[in-house]
Amino acid sequence: MKIHPLLCCLFVFSLAWPWQSNALADEPSWHGFVSQGLMQAKDTNFVNLDDKVSAELTEVGLNASWTLTDELRLAGQVVYVDGGRRFVQGSKLDYLFLDWTVHSSFDWRLDLFLGRFKNQHWLYSATRDVPFTRNAIVLPQSVYFDSFRDIAMGSDGLALKAIRLTDYGEWELNWSYGATNLSKEQSQLLLSTLAQGDAEQDYVHQLSLYWRPAQSGWQWGISLLDSDFSYDSAEQDYYFDGGITVQRVMANFRYAAEFWELSGEWMQERMSIYDFFAPGFRRGSFSQGWYVQGRYQWLDHSWLSLTYDNFDLDKDNRSGSNFPLSTGGLVPAYFGYQNDLSLGLSIDLDDNLRLMLEHHWVDGTARLAYPVLPDIQHNTEEHWKLWALQLMYWF
Repeated sequence: MKIHPLLCCLFVFSLAWPWQSNALADEPSWHGFVSQGLMQAKDTNFVNLDDKVSAELTEVGLNASWTLTDELRLAGQVVYVDGGRRFVQGSKLDYLFLDWTVHSSFDWRLDLFLGRFKNQHWLYSATRDVPFTRNAIVLPQSVYFDSFRDIAMGSDGLALKAIRLTDYGEWELNWSYGATNLSKEQSQLLLSTLAQGDAEQDYVHQLSLYWRPAQSGWQWGISLLDSDFSYDSAEQDYYFDGGITVQRVMANFRYAAEFWELSGEWMQERMSIYDFFAPGFRRGSFSQGWYVQGRYQWLDHSWLSLTYDNFDLDKDNRSGSNFPLSTGGLVPAYFGYQNDLSLGLSIDLDDNLRLMLEHHWVDGTARLAYPVLPDIQHNTEEHWKLWALQLMYWF
């Protein structure tokens, strides 16, 4: 992910601030994590192309939070990730933002974020970057599509969070506007290696509202997303100058008790493609996805989880039958959906050492790369399995 000029300004500001302020800033607070695992998903391109057990399940990160004044805080995180073909391998600046507390009182708080801020709008979007804060090694792909990991993590721009405490419970409003710079590798992960041009996210605009009723373990939320992508084709290219519009509406819930937790999210996404495959080309569709996940504290330091995840590429053709009809039988119907039943186990071996194991039984390949052009060469089975284990340490 390229470094935006705004982030450079934030870095310079953070260096200069203690000398320009009358109040001495606190020392930065540092934390980090190291995790390594193994995974395998035969007959798919999800992890690799040779069907072997892969050690490409590495996540290393270092984050810091620096309180500059009572109202200003600087936070950032750098990571190295390797997830096989799930997302782009390498070092990344996940976030670097200035947090300005505009107002803080007993019953409400308003914060403004400037820089590369984290996505606060989905149920687990703000915690998917740190292994031990996730409920699973592989999150439900209907909502947390791994190929979009770097785009969905956050954006360069401006965000706002307002929290209000009332007699009816706590309300949380999030708003953000920004964009993510796409690398060549990220573009090809989304569009296929045939893409030789440059893809850009023009903007992403998001709004979410959460309600946590008073004296209750429930949380309810809804979020909206609107984003435009553009593509500038190369001189020799499979695609043409064009664009893609993505609009998403989501609803979620979570209930937390002493020994168990239940959560779920539902989303409907509208995708409009224009001039991308050919000048004058137009195509629009609505996809839907949802998941429900239950977690139970089996022993003092162990959690069992069960998740069902469902995704339909076209809500008006859930069986995917239009794929073979429109491609002369070239693309099988199972590229139109993906349903995943997974079982997981999390064991805390020490205060800062955790082992996670999980197994997935999957029908369909709609959430395997590439989202725009189906990879029929490597995703050859309708029914496939995925297993993974990951050991993680944090400090």
